[in-house]
This record gives sequence, C-alpha cells and structure tokens, in this order.
Amino acid sequence: MKHFSAARLAREALRGQSGWTEHWRSPDRPAHAYDAVIVGGGGHGLATAYYLAKQHGIRRVAVLEKGWLGGGNTGRNTTIIRSNYLMEESAALYNHAVKLWEGLSRELNYNVMFSPRGVMMLAHTVHDVQVGKRHVYANQLAGVDNDWLSPDQAQEYCPPLSLDAGMRYPVLGAALQRRGGTARHDAVAWGYARAASALGVDIVQNCEVTGIRRDAGGAVCGVDTTRGAVATRRVGVVAAGHTSVVMAQAGVRMPLESYPLQALVSEPVKPCFPCVVMSNTIHAYISQSDKGELVIGAGTDAYTSYSQQGGLHIATHTLDAICELFPQFRRMRMLRNWGGIVDVTPDRSPIIGKTPVPGLYVNCGWGTGGFKATPGSGHVFAHTMAHDAPHPINAPFALDRFRTGQLIDEAAAAAVAH
Repeated sequence: MKHFSAARLAREALRGQSGWTEHWRSPDRPAHAYDAVIVGGGGHGLATAYYLAKQHGIRRVAVLEKGWLGGGNTGRNTTIIRSNYLMEESAALYNHAVKLWEGLSRELNYNVMFSPRGVMMLAHTVHDVQVGKRHVYANQLAGVDNDWLSPDQAQEYCPPLSLDAGMRYPVLGAALQRRGGTARHDAVAWGYARAASALGVDIVQNCEVTGIRRDAGGAVCGVDTTRGAVATRRVGVVAAGHTSVVMAQAGVRMPLESYPLQALVSEPVKPCFPCVVMSNTIHAYISQSDKGELVIGAGTDAYTSYSQQGGLHIATHTLDAICELFPQFRRMRMLRNWGGIVDVTPDRSPIIGKTPVPGLYVNCGWGTGGFKATPGSGHVFAHTMAHDAPHPINAPFALDRFRTGQLIDEAAAAAVAH
C-alpha cells in the first residue's frame, strides 16, 4: 500500500486514490447489505470498525462521516493519554485503553506517535494535596500506576516548573502517572482507517446521516444519508458533539449537553518541555508536540453551544496560569486557538452500550476523556455491537444507569475539573 501525507489523503479520498476503500453501493441493494453501520468517522468510530472486522470477523461494515476523517473532536484535542481516574469503573476503562495504546503502532503498522512521557497533576492547596493523595492510593489499589511527588521531585521531573512561593497558587506537590503521555491525534484516525480498510471496511466521507430507519417492530433496518439509503440491522452512533441530534432521528432522547472545550497551540520551538503537566485549581494543562508546539488545554464554556470557538476569557485565564507556572514561556506567541464540541453527561462519564431501540447502539458522553480512551472505547464498543451485549469493562456505562441511579460520578471525583 502506498503511504501518502494526511493532507493528500484528505484531498484524494473521494477520488478513490486514498489508502482505504470508499465504495458506495446503490440504494436498491439487497436488504442488510451491511452487517453494521458506524455513524461517525472519528477515532472511536474507526476503532470500532477495525475491531469489528479484526476481533469479531464482521467485515461488511460501513463508516459514514459527514465531513472528513478525524475532522471533528479527533483533530481538536490536546492528545493527552492517562488512566488515573478515581472511580473503579473509569480506571478499568481508561487503563484498558492505555494498555492498547502501548502496542497500537505495532497493531496498526502505523506510527501513532504514542509517547509515554508521564502526566503530572499539580496540587496548590491543602485540599489539592488531600485529593491528589486519595487518587494515588485509589489508583494503586486498582492496579493503576500513580505516585506522589514532593515539590522538589515535581520540579526535577519537569525543570521548567516554577516553585516560587510567591505565586497565587504555589506548587505543594504532584501526582505522577509515568505511563501516561501523548499521541498524534490525526495519526490515530489515519492508522485505524487504513487498517480497517485493509480488512474490507467501507469508509465514506461527506456522507451525513439524515435519518435512522426502523421496521414495523421498531428495530433498526437502515439509515438515510445525503448520498442515499443504506440497509443494515446494526447501527452504532459515535458522533462526538452531535450524538443527541443523530439519536433523535430514532426517537431516542439522550441525557447529554454539548459544550465548546477550548485549546491553544503556540509557535513551534526546540524541545523544552519533557512531560504533560495539568492543574485542576487554576485549570490549565500543557505539553509539547513532536512539531515543537506547546499544546495548551483550557476549560469548557459555561453555556451549551455547537460553536467551535468559545469565549476568549477562558483562554486568557488559562494563559495567565501557564505564564505563572512556567515563566520562561511568557514571551511565547500563540498560533491559534479553537474549541471542540464535547458531549457531557450528568455524571461526567461516557455512555457505551445498547439503547431501547433493537439494533441501535451508542458510544458518547466522553466530555474531555474521549481521545485518551480511543482504542479501549472502540474495542469494547465493537464487542457490544457484535454480541448485542456489553463487554464487562463497559457494562457499568449503560444508558439505563440514569434510570436506576447507578451513576459513575467523575464530576466530583475526576483528577481534573472536567
């Protein structure tokens, strides 16, 4: 197979010259021409298609993407990978993903640039220290690596970090997950797309799903799209930021709200930042990409919106915090900032599983946790679709937990504010 640049792949995909398949059968094809349809061509959707084909032998799969592959939240995130969540259900899910990340380049035969450089979470108050140590102990009991560092140890691990006692929020310690790190966001999409295509999966871009068809018994029997109708008995919706819109087409109301989540990228410089550093109290996180850019994460806006920009005050607050923590970056110029649209559930944990509609499955509500979960999410969601039953890891994340009250409340427990 030829290897093209991401830009060339994006330009040539619709002309059939890309490294994956893009077939489109006529609307009058025989019923159930596809064994499964995935709505959403981001990292999670492509990973689901790959594992359906690779792990479960379901290769007549169509991935339908309204834009271009990886052009949604997959291409609008800060690439951080970690599994140091407090709740046992979350730790198991994200740790499953980290284990897959560690071998993903070999699995896909595509360099996703996974870099386990460590994720360090700062503590600035006595309460932060208590919460941070609680996370460390809970993670260690759950088999997830996490260690507590003194301020001097934190600075030794990340030399640019300031320990100035006169800061508004002085550094009192930090929790460090050494197995955490970063990966190249668009490379993950290209890698899964190419590998899925090689297994026979059809990937169709510029193809928006406009309706979900149901038969007389209420079960899924196909989807309508801007490029024709598709017959199938299995539909998996993995449309980050717009899940509620798609699910409404099948008459399913989702417990989701959509918010813009902001991030920024600086001008590229020589390697100067060795790890990922996050702060909950002042809400900022930072790493350096392989291209040399400082990748800076900010917060979500206080209002629901489908905007991909967000309020300027959010980014300004974050940059103030970064400049205080890392004074050497005060003269850095920002190249661009943007907002990704994140679906958020009431308990700030994802929904992965079946829906009340037979044959309709959903994977959504990741908030800011989506990218780090990509391989684990796709793996367990493919199992759920293939067996019409959840994988043990995603069983606690079913939609009906909002009816039974069995919530996985990372809203208060997560190691960051979101």
